[in-house]
Amino acid sequence: MLDIKFVRENPDAVKENIKKKFQDAKLPLVDEVIEKDAKYRACLKEVEALKAARNKLSKANGPLFGQLKKCTDEAQKAELQAQIDANNAAVKADADKMAELEKEEEPSENKRDHAPEEDTEKRVKVD
Repeated sequence: MLDIKFVRENPDAVKENIKKKFQDAKLPLVDEVIEKDAKYRACLKEVEALKAARNKLSKANGPLFGQLKKCTDEAQKAELQAQIDANNAAVKADADKMAELEKEEEPSENKRDHAPEEDTEKRVKVD
């Protein structure tokens, strides 16, 4: 099995090795693997950015809750509650987006795409 980092950095060497083994039908798989890896890495970056934004919003809610507890003015309480609700809505939207991105990356992560061997024979036991 090849390391994805090696395939990413040396696609020509991988293709040359496939050619040496006379398995030219598998050559497009190298480009496909590199493309899927790039998509996976882009999704991963986006998920990490969403997590950072979620953490920042969640951290911002702490002081708002403190101010809300101490506040006596109803108008200011409503404004603080609106800010908290807006942060919570943004966190929920980020969580939904993260779930969607993670769902997209699961199939390529868990499923291996192998080209079926064309020259394989069925072995039948003859009595």
